[in-house]
Amino acid sequence: MPIEILMPALSPTMEEGTLAKWLVKEGDAVASGDLLAEIETDKATMEFEAVDEGIIGKLLVAEGTENVAVNSAIAVLLEDGESSSEVDAAPSAPASPAPAAEAATSSPAKSATLASAPASTPPAAEDKAAEGVRIFATPLARKLAAQNNVDLTRLSGSGPRGRIVKADIEAAGSAVSADRTVASMASAASTSGAASAPQSANFETISKLYAERAYEEISLDRMRKTIAARLTEAKQTVPHFYLRRDVMLDNLLGFRGEMNAALAERDVKLSVNDFVIKACALALTTVPTANAIWAGDRILQFTPADIAVAVAIDGGLITPVLKDADQKSLSVLSTEMKDLATRAKGRKLAPDEYQGGSFAISNLGMFGIDNFDAVINPPHGAILAVGAGKKKPVVTASGELGIATVMSLTLSVDHRVIDGALGAELLNVIVKNLENPMAMLA
Repeated sequence: MPIEILMPALSPTMEEGTLAKWLVKEGDAVASGDLLAEIETDKATMEFEAVDEGIIGKLLVAEGTENVAVNSAIAVLLEDGESSSEVDAAPSAPASPAPAAEAATSSPAKSATLASAPASTPPAAEDKAAEGVRIFATPLARKLAAQNNVDLTRLSGSGPRGRIVKADIEAAGSAVSADRTVASMASAASTSGAASAPQSANFETISKLYAERAYEEISLDRMRKTIAARLTEAKQTVPHFYLRRDVMLDNLLGFRGEMNAALAERDVKLSVNDFVIKACALALTTVPTANAIWAGDRILQFTPADIAVAVAIDGGLITPVLKDADQKSLSVLSTEMKDLATRAKGRKLAPDEYQGGSFAISNLGMFGIDNFDAVINPPHGAILAVGAGKKKPVVTASGELGIATVMSLTLSVDHRVIDGALGAELLNVIVKNLENPMAMLA
């Protein structure tokens, strides 16, 4: 029986997407892993792989179609011996609404290329257990199960009608990770409002107030809707409090100049932001209780220091995650951050590259901003707002008046996860690391 190819959920907050481009046409033969289409989400444009092999019988959604719902049929795949005449005759079963976070995190290594599950189970995909229980699985799922010694009788399929798909096999091959729990909590908290931006006032009411004034009405794209929904949710549900410190940057700036001179042959140029990333990562390992997030009815405390860094892109922002930042050298962090930022601006990041982390950094210093309060991006426990470094009059340790380069830091903290004294300890360690940059290399 023909297999429906469904619109995949490529991120925890994705409820719909744009089918940007088909990479196959009707009549093409495809195998597992072949690229089928390019899907545009609110954060990136990603390629979508086939999970089964067969012939493309029919493309149900045209290129450029927007607002295609997750788990809706976008194409029909014919298996061996089937003809295109069977496409219209095949019954169309509604897809089981598997949670977006489950679909997006069950295979971290290939979260950008989730494949679809068929809407009905052909005889070839049906096994029988020793007890006589029918097991429904795709051919690829059965093949992977055999290769990885996974017992299909112990699995619950996430595909339509409970069919076991590739993602279920990959998930069964390893223990449920903290990242998966985090993504599930993020999805549960955000899906209620991600599809449409919250409105504090009715458009008709607002527009009447400005009926006699010239204005241009700008429709919200998917990214702006998601940003509006997520940050409104954050301010309404996350109990923020704020801690502020100034940092004396002169030692860091001098040390940075020496390191950049030494690294010039390797074409590496460290930024102040690279030092901030390293300082925060080391601080999270020094104060491990603060390396945590809120997960609904409990706190998840992490061992690795994964730092998310806000990057401005056309129409919004995205937060690529530098994983294990505490274990990486400044030059590696700098190179990795530049790569992530470049691909973020081209919307080429995979979901696992901008999801996760327990702590975030937002730096507006390069825009001349002295200081600001950043909004926590759930489920992160805190976010550091970094201002510009400027020369200011200061009182030196000897009590004399002097001039120093001073940078303002504001730590926004989720009070459910981090109390005041713990947040102060974390911020103090960050400041200490930045004012003693050589110690970060030890």
